[in-house]
Amino acid sequence: MAGLGVVGAVVAAVAAVCLSSGCSSFGYLAQSVGGHVTLMNSAKPVTEWTADAATPEPLRQRLELSQRMRDFAVSELRLPDNDSYRRYADLGRRAAVWNVVAAPELSLQLQTWCFPVVGCVGYRGYYREDDAKAFAEDLKTQGLEVSVYPVPAYSTLGKLEWLGGDPLLNTFVNQHEADLARLIFHELSHQVAYAPGDTTFNESFATAVGRIGGARWLTANAKPELMAQIERSDALRADFQTIVSTHRDQLDQLYKSSASDADKRQGKARIMATLRAAHQDMKTQRWSGNTVYDAWFERANNPMLGLMSAYHELVPDFERLFEREGRDFQRFYAEVRRLAALPKDERRAKLAAP
Repeated sequence: MAGLGVVGAVVAAVAAVCLSSGCSSFGYLAQSVGGHVTLMNSAKPVTEWTADAATPEPLRQRLELSQRMRDFAVSELRLPDNDSYRRYADLGRRAAVWNVVAAPELSLQLQTWCFPVVGCVGYRGYYREDDAKAFAEDLKTQGLEVSVYPVPAYSTLGKLEWLGGDPLLNTFVNQHEADLARLIFHELSHQVAYAPGDTTFNESFATAVGRIGGARWLTANAKPELMAQIERSDALRADFQTIVSTHRDQLDQLYKSSASDADKRQGKARIMATLRAAHQDMKTQRWSGNTVYDAWFERANNPMLGLMSAYHELVPDFERLFEREGRDFQRFYAEVRRLAALPKDERRAKLAAP
C-alpha cells in the first residue's frame, strides 16, 4: 500500500497560517515542520550516492533502477518532470511517518482533521511512532476505534519542490520492483490532481495511476520469471481485497440499518469473526499458508476497513475514465483535474457516469 501521508504538504501552508494567526494544534505543527526538515536535510542527489564508492552495491542498483522508473514516469506516463525522487535519504527507521486513523464503534466513517491547502483528511501523520501512539490513546478515551500504521512514503503535492521535492527513502526503495514502480507513480500522481477534502478521490486516483503505470513498466521491463512472481503476488492481493471489501460492505450495511446498537454490536462481532475465518480459509486453500496478511486481520477494525475503502473504492471508475480518454495520460489527467475542481457530490456523480 502506498503512502497516505500529507504531513509534508501541510508544513508550508499550516506554518504560515499558524504563525500569523495562532493555531490550537501548534504542537502537531512543530513536529510536522521539524520532522520534514530533518527528512529533507538527510537527502542528497542519487547521483552522489551512485558515484560514492562507499555505497553498497545492492543499494546502488536499487537507486539506478529507481531513476529508470522516474524517467519512465515522465516519458511514458506524463507525470511531472521535477526533482521529486531524484534524491535519496536513509532515515534509520522503518517508516517515513506513522499515521493514526480512527472511526466510531458503529461506523466506518473515518475521523477527519482539517488543514489549509489539503482540506480535511482521514488521518494524522507523526514522524515519531511514540507520538502517534500517544495521540491514538487520546482518541480511544473518546470512544473511538483507532489504528496506527507505518507509512513508507508521503507526497507534498509538489508544493515543496523548491526544497528538493519528495525524496526516495530507505523505507521503500528495497520493495519488490513492481511495488516500487507503483509507489513512485502513485506518489507523483498526487502532484497532477488533488481535490481538497476528498481522501477517497485522491487516493483512488493515485492507486489507479500506480496500477496502470506499474503494468506498463512491467510489460516494458520485467523478465518472464519476475512477471510470474508478480502475477502470484497480485493474485494474493486481489484475494485479500475481495475478502475485505465483502465484509466491509456487510458492516457498512449493518451500521446504516435501523437495528438497535445492541443488535449492531452482535452483528459486528459475527461479521468480524467471519472476516477472520475467511482469511484462514483463503490462506489454507489458495495461499499455501502464506502469512503476509496475518497481522492485518488480527488487528482489523473499523478504521482499518474504512481506510481500505479510501484507497480502492473509486479505482474502477478511474480505470474506466482512462479507457474513455483513449488511454491517453494527458487527456486523462486533464479530466481528473476538471473533476477535482467540482463540488464533491457532482465530482463523484460524473466520475461514476458510464
